[in-house]
Amino acid sequence: MEFPEFHHDNIGRSDLRAALSQETTMTAQALQVRLPLTGFEAPLSEVEQAIQHSTRKFAQTVMEPMAARLDKLSAAEAIAKDSPYWKIFPEFGKLGLSIGELLQLPAEERGRLMPIIFEELGAGDGGLAISLGASILPWLMIYATGKTGLLARYPEGSAIGCWGITEPDHGSDSLDFGRMCAQPGSEYGHPNCVVRPDGDGFIIKGQKSAWVSNGTVAQLCVLFAAYDDGSGEPAHCVVLVPLDAAGVTRGKPLEKLGQRALPQGELYFDDVRIPADHLLAGPGAEYEQAAYIILAEANALMGSIWVGAARRAYEHALNYAHDRKQGGVPIIRHQNVRYRLFHMMRRVEAARALNHRVHLFNATAPVPALQGSIATKITSTQTAFDVASDAIQMFGGNGLTREYPVEKLMRDARASMIEDGCNEMLAIKGGTLLIDSDRI
Repeated sequence: MEFPEFHHDNIGRSDLRAALSQETTMTAQALQVRLPLTGFEAPLSEVEQAIQHSTRKFAQTVMEPMAARLDKLSAAEAIAKDSPYWKIFPEFGKLGLSIGELLQLPAEERGRLMPIIFEELGAGDGGLAISLGASILPWLMIYATGKTGLLARYPEGSAIGCWGITEPDHGSDSLDFGRMCAQPGSEYGHPNCVVRPDGDGFIIKGQKSAWVSNGTVAQLCVLFAAYDDGSGEPAHCVVLVPLDAAGVTRGKPLEKLGQRALPQGELYFDDVRIPADHLLAGPGAEYEQAAYIILAEANALMGSIWVGAARRAYEHALNYAHDRKQGGVPIIRHQNVRYRLFHMMRRVEAARALNHRVHLFNATAPVPALQGSIATKITSTQTAFDVASDAIQMFGGNGLTREYPVEKLMRDARASMIEDGCNEMLAIKGGTLLIDSDRI
């Protein structure tokens, strides 16, 4: 007799007892469980399943083919007026997943949904997922700092956003508020971008580096910069900058190894004036809280995106192992192939489990745990790179060609271990957050 096939969403104890009570010889194949997209996660609610399905459809039908086209273009061609890149924002808008609506959800529901959404986006394409994520950051900070009066001037979804923090002389150290990673006795040096009070507003002068995600295409920037009030004391602030303001110019789009679908480039500020109400966070505690919030959120979302990319690399390898024949059989029949696939699956599942746990903890805790966000960012990005590299090995020579998607996944994943704070610096910062000051 045919043995029933078990699925994650329909196994019950009574079903299992009934199946096991059948007078039949059961094989390992007969008891095989096919996992859903979220692997060993508890079953999703109907709402979560619906959002996962719609986001996955968007990732597969819009993001993946678009990213493959953009990957073959020059950086300038990728953002030209006739580029398919510009379609990503209105198409994503159709999903109805605005940050304002997500923030209105109960904390636990939001903590479960965010990693589901961004894993699917990352499976579609890591670079485009980061472009979409960076685009919402000005509004995230508007809500986080309580400056919602600015929404009348800048309605959510009305512009492409970006996060301006890295500078030519300041990369990961820009994220080191509190100087947790600084060598004792050292100085980080002079800032490249400065905001100073001037009458009833502020003047911005200087530049941000070529690594500003969406820097070459955005209309609104949440800018983290030095603050000079004339006292000579080093300080920082966060301001909102419309990028059509007089004095704003942009550098050339950056040519990169990976994430070529993500436009990046310099922003220059030549005595750019902004109104006083565009100050989101002043120097001191306000700035440190704002930096903490955006880094905790960005790192957690990076964790989700690169879980998605790792999963996609694993899916490609698993499919290829069933289709590719060597020695007269599909290569998945070879023991070493199954061994390697299992370890790829294991890594993806471990990275996802940590990411979901961190999102839920941070959404429901009084204060999000930055060390948790850092942990999932480092784990997911390293996993994505390792699994993509293993997938190339599984594909053999085919994996090195552009005819197959795994070489692009590895190039994209390599960049992820540097952006939003290089993993080495983030680990030092995360480790510093483990110190119990009462014990030393």
